[in-house]
Order: sequence, then structure tokens, then C-alpha cells
Amino acid sequence: MQTKAKQFQNEKFADASMAICALVAAADGNVDADERSKTASLIINNDALDCFDAEDLKDRFNKFCDKLDSDFDFGKIALLQTIGKVRGKDSEARALIQIGIIIGGADGHFDPDEKKVVADSCRALGLKPTEFDL
Repeated sequence: MQTKAKQFQNEKFADASMAICALVAAADGNVDADERSKTASLIINNDALDCFDAEDLKDRFNKFCDKLDSDFDFGKIALLQTIGKVRGKDSEARALIQIGIIIGGADGHFDPDEKKVVADSCRALGLKPTEFDL
């Protein structure tokens, strides 16, 4: 995964990866401060994303969380559009879904709300959620 992410070291992938992380963190409809902090820590400590500047990723993640906090439904649409910007780039799209799954399962429980937002992300990328057992 780390090697894959290094191949995709670009703005669209950085934005899309933080958008999917924010969606997973807010899967239940909100992101509390504790969840934001835990997810930010997972992002910073994720080997697959260490090719990016950690502070830049944290800023992007917080920006996307803020969109979800201000209006979850419209924020979700905006984040799915951001994720969809790598549609047609199969390797990048699959790597994004893997990141979403890793973040969702990091606490030992990949709950139905988290699976749903990752499945929504699959559809935004033109991928079938069933390929990822979603």
C-alpha cells in the first residue's frame, strides 16, 4: 500500500484520501473532537500515507471534516465529488478504497455506517462495492 500511495503523490489523491478519511470518521452523521483526533492520528501514523506531508494531510482532513460539520448532507456530496476526481484511474481508486477500509477498521470494528460511506465512495469512483465485500 505504501508503494502504491507513493505512485499517486499528487493533489487529487491527497484530497481524495483525506475526503474518504473524513467520510469514514463522520459516518454516523457527525465528527466529534475525539473521533477527529483519533482519525488524524491514524492518518499521520499510516505508513501508506507517509509520502505526504503530515501537517498538509491533517489540514486537508480538518477542512473536509469542517464541511461535514457545517452541513453533513451537502458536505458528503462535496466529499464524494472530491473522491470522484480520481475516477478512471483504477489503481488510485482502489488505493483510496483500501485507505477507507483501513481507517474504518482501525478500531477493530468496521461498522455498517462506515461500510456504507466506503461503498458510496466506490460508486463515486465507478467501482463495485461488492469487490471489496461492502
